[in-house]
Amino acid sequence: MAGHSQFKNIMHRKGRQDAVRSRLFSKLAREITVSAKLGLPDPTMNPRLRAAILAARAENMPKDNIERAIKKAQGGDAENYDEVRYEGYGPGGVAVIVEALTDNRNRTASDVRATFTKSGGNLAETGAVSFMFDRVGVIEFDAKAATAEAMFEAALEGGAEDVVSNAGGHEIYTAQDSLRDVARALEARFGEPRKAALTWKPQNSVTIDDEQGEKLLRLIETLEEHDDVQNVYANFEVSDALVAKMSA
Repeated sequence: MAGHSQFKNIMHRKGRQDAVRSRLFSKLAREITVSAKLGLPDPTMNPRLRAAILAARAENMPKDNIERAIKKAQGGDAENYDEVRYEGYGPGGVAVIVEALTDNRNRTASDVRATFTKSGGNLAETGAVSFMFDRVGVIEFDAKAATAEAMFEAALEGGAEDVVSNAGGHEIYTAQDSLRDVARALEARFGEPRKAALTWKPQNSVTIDDEQGEKLLRLIETLEEHDDVQNVYANFEVSDALVAKMSA
């Protein structure tokens, strides 16, 4: 298994403890508020806000929490957050991209740098690793939404560039500027997706051994536990044995 989706699968199989869920809801609410503040508060007219709401629903975030986050942006009392991207290298030379929303750039940069260093990696300049990824749209559906063949045909008809289907569901990749149109076409046919957002897709994956893989997964986990970090992406592959171990 490879990359960001692999790490997400591991974390989901571990289950959500109350503290983890609370932190997750806080991050989702922050993204909703920022998205509503930057654009219109109507998700049908604001693609980023719609993506944030879909992400919240996928994690079973209560409807009241979602509405409260939107109203916070409209009320004008929302905190001001800066969008920041950090890039670096993890164990085994794996490229890592970290996206954050922060009200204190110095604090977040210091914390992210320390996390990389403690894990045997290093923080680099912006642009140092992002060239190894493609900035694309991704739309996700549960496996039960359609057969792999039906999803593939519909995605290509809708203008998608690639489709990956497995037991975990369907991932449809699009060009950045096609995300909204492709998502609408697929939603009209299969219902609301569990995700529709921009992502960093690795062009190639680095294969690392179990020792490096365990250190890398701990690095990603620590980064994602930080309150300011919204997303972490990495271009790696590890063994199924390590996946099983980390999922236990």
